[in-house]
Amino acid sequence: MARITLEVPPEAAGSRIDAFLAASAEGLSRSAAARLLEEGRVLCGGRAAAKNLRLAGGEVVEADLPEPEALDVKAQDIPLDVVYEDGDVIVVNKPKGLVVHPAPGHSDGTLVNALLHHCAGSLSGIGGVLRPGIVHRIDRDTSGLIIAAKNDAAHLSLSSQLQDHTLARTYECLVTGNLKEDRGTVDAPIGRHKTDRKKMAVVSGGKEAVTHWEVIGRYPGCTHVRCRLETGRTHQIRVHMAYIGHPILGDTVYGAKKAVPGLQGQCLHAVGLRFIHPRTGEAVELSCPLPEEFQAQLRALRSRR
Repeated sequence: MARITLEVPPEAAGSRIDAFLAASAEGLSRSAAARLLEEGRVLCGGRAAAKNLRLAGGEVVEADLPEPEALDVKAQDIPLDVVYEDGDVIVVNKPKGLVVHPAPGHSDGTLVNALLHHCAGSLSGIGGVLRPGIVHRIDRDTSGLIIAAKNDAAHLSLSSQLQDHTLARTYECLVTGNLKEDRGTVDAPIGRHKTDRKKMAVVSGGKEAVTHWEVIGRYPGCTHVRCRLETGRTHQIRVHMAYIGHPILGDTVYGAKKAVPGLQGQCLHAVGLRFIHPRTGEAVELSCPLPEEFQAQLRALRSRR
């Protein structure tokens, strides 16, 4: 059992406590929050809270969360597009539709299952039983480069590089509308959406999030953009592009008006990765081509010019 302590921000005034918990605690659904309240595992101001309690803002909420249940993660022979591999790290060009690690609703068929088979179980243990080897994540419907560690020393080195930005990730995307400038930076904190726990948003008090972008090409109603992450928050590029009024093409979760025929989810690809090799100390720079569905969208846009 793990206890979390949350201070209710002023903007959450009027929210039900179960909705606030679900929006604030990662991986906690509103129904699960309601169960914790019913079981007396949630305190507000030091007293057991009712699940229909309306918050005023400024209270301190404490909740005892059950430990997550470990899934039985098995090795599966799933084809991988390996871009780089040695005894310490492996870099894969992840296709759209492939979930990175097991979770409720996706107990197998994930990148982790594939890596366990490909690497014969040789992955770092720092990510825990559900995320062995996983240093960073990309969304199910985002394609491109992702790195995994084969041992704990490599994992620690790569995690440190994520923090100091030595591990650099570059993405390309198609966004809706016409960006007025040729380049810019979005520096806006990201946190859990106040009312929809599955979404992230730019919120006061969120974690620092910085995305640098530049225009590659301009088309009627659409712009081809390259993004470089300075931080790595959940859904960062998707949230930041929507925040500046240019959601990613096909990303109906974050503001695109409709799905696009021939496009699965958002048109976003992790095209480049640079890191310092944890054993040799040498710089490694990798890239991969845009997937066919991304290229098909570009061809269609060019034909409309």
